[in-house]
Amino acid sequence: MSLRRLAFLFVMDPLRSIDVQGDTTFVLMLEAQERGHRVLYADPSDLAVAEGGVTVRARPATLRREPGNHYELGPESTLVVDDAIDVVLQRKDPPVDAEYVTSTQILGLCRRALVLNRPSGILASNEKLYALCFPELMTETLVTRSIPQLVDFMAKVGGDMIVKPLEGRGGEGVFHLRHDDRNLFSILEQSTRFGARRVMAQRYLPAVRQGDKRILLLDGEPLGAVLRVPLERETRSNLHVGGRPARTVLDEADRRIVLALAPALRRDGLFFVGIDVIGGFLTEVNVTSPTGVQEVNRLEGTRLEARILDGIEALVGDGSGTDSQVRR
Repeated sequence: MSLRRLAFLFVMDPLRSIDVQGDTTFVLMLEAQERGHRVLYADPSDLAVAEGGVTVRARPATLRREPGNHYELGPESTLVVDDAIDVVLQRKDPPVDAEYVTSTQILGLCRRALVLNRPSGILASNEKLYALCFPELMTETLVTRSIPQLVDFMAKVGGDMIVKPLEGRGGEGVFHLRHDDRNLFSILEQSTRFGARRVMAQRYLPAVRQGDKRILLLDGEPLGAVLRVPLERETRSNLHVGGRPARTVLDEADRRIVLALAPALRRDGLFFVGIDVIGGFLTEVNVTSPTGVQEVNRLEGTRLEARILDGIEALVGDGSGTDSQVRR
């Protein structure tokens, strides 16, 4: 339990749209509320800058574990974030579009409030491209908008590849392509918007049929993990498209990946992240709004949100101020 009551601002998608049974932000809000902290809600569009300071039109939120009746919002007020807020949790789901970038840059102007994850770290960390800082941990990967390059890459990796948009989320726009697919060029044209948009291509990893492992990290340390097993008819293992959550443990390859990433995550202020691992290969580093807490909780009989809040409270209470690596 925190020694003092804190003000938490959650910058996120509309509360009405969240899944009470699966949303990580919801249980973080609920845990903060149960600890006696003040919980406030805002949409990214509610952020502004006035006289050099970040302001927000925020509403107090009361949360309940009642699907369809899971929240209540109080009256709106305009607050100066550094004066009224202790912790800002930016939990807006991708895509990382112009509006997302602008709101993140605005949060980067906060000087006293603790913003998680660090705005500059998020802006520098495309969830697909950040993993490429660790090529030794990944399978063969190509980022390009050139259809001929993608076709050549497919041949080099054996005729099977995964193609996905750089700004996507939740499996959106992900394709498993084979060299003999009659729709190959049509799909590549659509994926790249006829050569106008870069995509990421990776060698297809058959181990995905056994599951895509989501590993949650808190300040670079393993917090929990869940194996997302795809449906027989699906390439994607994402839970919202039917992937089945299953218990898992970290193996030697997973621990090697975590150990390699941890210093960079701490350096970049990426306090709470979710990495994706297939068959011992790192595929993505999710930094904007990582999920999986409720799935791990159900499988393991734990409450990861409590550990996350413990970590946040420790950051606020350690006296590090604006010199904290996470803040800046």
